[in-house]
Amino acid sequence: MTNKLLPLFRMALSAVLVLSLAFSASQAKEPPISTPISTPLAVAVDKAIDTAIAENRIVGTEVIVALDGKIVYRRAAGLADREAKTPVQEDTLFRLASVSKAFTSMAVAALIEQGKIGLDDPVTKYLPEFTPKTPDGKTPTITIRRLLSHTAGLNYGFFEKKDGPYHKAGVSDGLDNSGISLEENLKRIASAPLLFEPGTGWQYSLAVDVLGAVVAKANGTTFQEAMRQLVAEPLNMKDVGFVVAEKDRDRLAVPYYNASPQPLRMADDQYIPTSDGRIHCVPPQAFNPDAYPSGGGGLIATAHDVLLLLEAIRTGGGPIADAQIMKEMNTDQLAPGVHCIMPGFGFGLGWAILLDPAATKTPQSPGTLTWSGAYGNQWFVDPAKKLSVVILTNTTFEGMNGKFPDDVRDAVYANIPKGEDMMNAPKLYTFTGKDIKGDDFPLDERPKTVDVARIRITYDRQTFYTVEQAQCGSLDE
Repeated sequence: MTNKLLPLFRMALSAVLVLSLAFSASQAKEPPISTPISTPLAVAVDKAIDTAIAENRIVGTEVIVALDGKIVYRRAAGLADREAKTPVQEDTLFRLASVSKAFTSMAVAALIEQGKIGLDDPVTKYLPEFTPKTPDGKTPTITIRRLLSHTAGLNYGFFEKKDGPYHKAGVSDGLDNSGISLEENLKRIASAPLLFEPGTGWQYSLAVDVLGAVVAKANGTTFQEAMRQLVAEPLNMKDVGFVVAEKDRDRLAVPYYNASPQPLRMADDQYIPTSDGRIHCVPPQAFNPDAYPSGGGGLIATAHDVLLLLEAIRTGGGPIADAQIMKEMNTDQLAPGVHCIMPGFGFGLGWAILLDPAATKTPQSPGTLTWSGAYGNQWFVDPAKKLSVVILTNTTFEGMNGKFPDDVRDAVYANIPKGEDMMNAPKLYTFTGKDIKGDDFPLDERPKTVDVARIRITYDRQTFYTVEQAQCGSLDE
């Protein structure tokens, strides 16, 4: 190898190292990367991404597709900051909004596994003062199960009119950098009447924020520390948290919202109209360590962190919870006659569950788990297909429930690798410092070529790549 190209090679190895980690048996197994450059899947998903960006429906995105524990597609595209022309990278941080709910739900599952929480425990066992009443003045029992399944009778302020009870009580929806504590917000939520007797209806709500306080109490820590102990560390997540550190500010994607002719950059205090009302977003909340940790909407993470969570869900709980707990989490909890917000779906303990694909015109299998977030995100897990898909954008609401996530979904299902395609998928090689380690990759051998347009490394006719870069070059032996 020439001295001139040695820095190029090291740059490629450094980029690959970010994605190729080996964990101990006590940690979650990270999905290996198996990403050929030009597969039908890559072509189809690339088209969905490129079209959405070209049509100004999204500004930036990262999409990851994992099949049977292997990453078969990964791409960061578009701009994390349009005005600064900063591209989305594979370490870009995204505001998760309601994708946070899956993380909090898995923290609850971890405490159930540890015997510290029971699904049918009353919430008052952990939060004695949380006693909201029904409209007729009764104080019903609200259980952990009811909070997880959004059948407790709670609400979100953005579903109300401006004179609704949550608005009158000053309830924070968790995205508005309200300046109040989690405990204070619970008092305000409890002061407003329930919409219905727990278990008799379904209403998407602040229930998961209440669960954040339950998790903190049961774990004997702050909710932030509980999330770290129960979810982030066992799954070897690197960036999940409620606040972005000063050193990582430049990694956080700027939020935009859909408008014509192109998405608009969110102001520091932004109201965005919805079909039911309006949502209040204060993006600087991500930098405020004093903002209350919203279990339903406050987390920040990378797309890879989200994938690690989805794989734990898909594989029966991973190191967090056992398969029996996850079976219950993935079972529809709604009573006969009670319907989720989306046709064809029920709701489990943390996420929606597809019951009737025909009703919602989706190629996904019955039993597919999914949810989304207002900052422009969606995920789904199809256990029958062994499929986990992460779709993160920085564009409200297109990335949440617009055409883009549907196009990605359809591209994936039309091109799922099968049989020989999976057998021939490239192996994962782990690069550590100056050493090159990995099965079938001897230390005295090197990749044949490096195309740094995508840091594409080809070895023995097998190809995988990481992030987009600007330079190009080749390596000599």
